[in-house]
Amino acid sequence: MVGVSSKKAAIKVGVLALQGAFARHQKVFHELSVDAIEVRTPANLEKVDALVMPGGESTTMSQLLESSQLFEPISRRLKEGLPVFGTCAGMILLSRTILDGRADQLSFDAINIDVQRNAYGRQIDSFEADIKIDSLDQPFHAVFIRAPRIVSLGSGVTPLAYCGDDVVLARQENVLVASFHPELADDVRLHELFLKGV
Repeated sequence: MVGVSSKKAAIKVGVLALQGAFARHQKVFHELSVDAIEVRTPANLEKVDALVMPGGESTTMSQLLESSQLFEPISRRLKEGLPVFGTCAGMILLSRTILDGRADQLSFDAINIDVQRNAYGRQIDSFEADIKIDSLDQPFHAVFIRAPRIVSLGSGVTPLAYCGDDVVLARQENVLVASFHPELADDVRLHELFLKGV
């Protein structure tokens, strides 16, 4: 396992558990000796110091955020500075604009990027690549599954990694987003990078 460090301070990370790959993120945090709980209700959200929005199906997650009455509480906490890490569908939901989203699909407008869903193709077009990430001394093995593409970056957004010409990891203040699934790599360094900002 790459990047395992000493026990972190008493931080409680929430992992949005409405749909998608939330269990794998929880597993990574547990390997880092960090308490990670599933967030399914506003009451769960109130207990956490940071939030991960995992991959999954972004339109379904958007609908579930409304039906679970989580959209407004998450939106409020993001504005208050809650650290959040959005991966794949999570990145789509945190974006300013979803260029090819459904008319009723919501996003949090928490990071100044425009995204295109499934930009690299269908499930069969999924791929893996070693990418160089600023602040990490070794490449990170990134898994792209029906991955979204960052089409444009606005002011205040810092690109942290590229795959070819595409930005695939970016940060703006309390928001970190990735086009890929870091929880599927045998490497905890991106989760550690996120925790440094918590």
